[in-house]
Amino acid sequence: MIRKRKEGDIHPGIKWGPFTARIPGVHLEITPNQHLQGGLLLLATCGSITPLAMKYFDISLEVAWTVSLVFLVWVLAQTILFGDVYAAGAITPALPLTIVYLNTLTPGIEAVHGMIAISIVVIALFLFFGITRLGEKFNNLIPASLKAGIIMGAAIAAFQSELGRLPNMPITLITAWVIVLLLMFSIPFASLPDTKAKVIAGSNALLIAFSVAGVVGFFTGEVTFDLKWGIFVPPIGEVFSTLSIWSVGLPPLEMIISVIPLGFMFYILVFGDLLVAQTLLKDADEARKDEKIDINMNRSHYVLALRNLGQILTAGPMPWLHGPIWTGVQVFLIQRYKKGRNTMDSIFSGVANFYLLAIPLGLLLPVMGIIAPLFPVALSVTILLTGFACAYVAMSMVTNNISRGLVLMIGMLCATLGAAWGIGIGIALYILLIGRNKENLPSEKEKVVEEKQEKIS
Repeated sequence: MIRKRKEGDIHPGIKWGPFTARIPGVHLEITPNQHLQGGLLLLATCGSITPLAMKYFDISLEVAWTVSLVFLVWVLAQTILFGDVYAAGAITPALPLTIVYLNTLTPGIEAVHGMIAISIVVIALFLFFGITRLGEKFNNLIPASLKAGIIMGAAIAAFQSELGRLPNMPITLITAWVIVLLLMFSIPFASLPDTKAKVIAGSNALLIAFSVAGVVGFFTGEVTFDLKWGIFVPPIGEVFSTLSIWSVGLPPLEMIISVIPLGFMFYILVFGDLLVAQTLLKDADEARKDEKIDINMNRSHYVLALRNLGQILTAGPMPWLHGPIWTGVQVFLIQRYKKGRNTMDSIFSGVANFYLLAIPLGLLLPVMGIIAPLFPVALSVTILLTGFACAYVAMSMVTNNISRGLVLMIGMLCATLGAAWGIGIGIALYILLIGRNKENLPSEKEKVVEEKQEKIS
């Protein structure tokens, strides 16, 4: 029997501390129509990190896949165990910068320690800013051009990594890139009439891109599938012995200190995600009066700290960190939520149903046989979208030419020299080039400089 809420109330659940557990089938309606699409999409996207785990942590496919499944457990925990309202995801914009850092480490235990060090710093930042409630003040202290430069660094690092991957499977990857960019960012496509086919294509852009790329890759010989029947048995013992913090131990203190600048960069990216998520959910809250959506940014800080802590305690690190929101899925679910209670009873049931089947599907060997060969495609599309989105977001954050040039310089430094150099030189350049001026409202001096530059050109 599903426990119903009263009109206009927060959805019911089991309160524990600042959190609320909501159990599918008890507090949340189970609607299978979203299970398969969500499960496969979540597996493909999360599984895209599996090759990176294999490469940097020097582990087998079976171990890497098990860690990915544990990652999904903590993703689902955001909705079911902690009761946070967002469709959970990873700090995807941080992934290219993480790859830049991992490239400086030796694959194996050193890279594992490096990723644990990043996790520890990020967990500490989530807890500190959650307890003190200083997150917004800290975010407001960072000039727009510095934040934009960090985001641009993620974009540049993303594009660099994908250009290096392209020669291995050019036809397959280009096919996936074209489809996903067309369906998600194309102005001519967006201007077409909103037919049912267009809505379905736009809502399933990633799944369509993976599927078509898989077919193209099969016929061009760039992708081969090895289907087997049976159930995947996770090698828990091997995962524990090779990746768990209980086995590999804590990273050296100097390593933890060295990644503090990277941790602050990641926090800035996460806070941006939280602001986006808050905006999306407020829009959904205004559209439906039958449910009060409980948005609490401080609780979200605690949830992110606990998810990342749970990850390294149970299965070791992943090459990306737990983040607050999977933006594409959140937008898709909110659009369905706005259609009314008959379509989606609660914002929580929408997220739970979209994510619920991912782990069971991930234990089926035939599903692994289909998805595993497409991991490079899923990773490439994920990083490409991250780079594309980060690039236009970074440029939209500043409005004058000096700041735009500074954003590009900081981005290049972060992507090539690392976080500490990028932030340090970026601050110095900001003081020298912009000073105390309000960078988004050019001062008279800036206007004169820009006018002189235009005359010269």
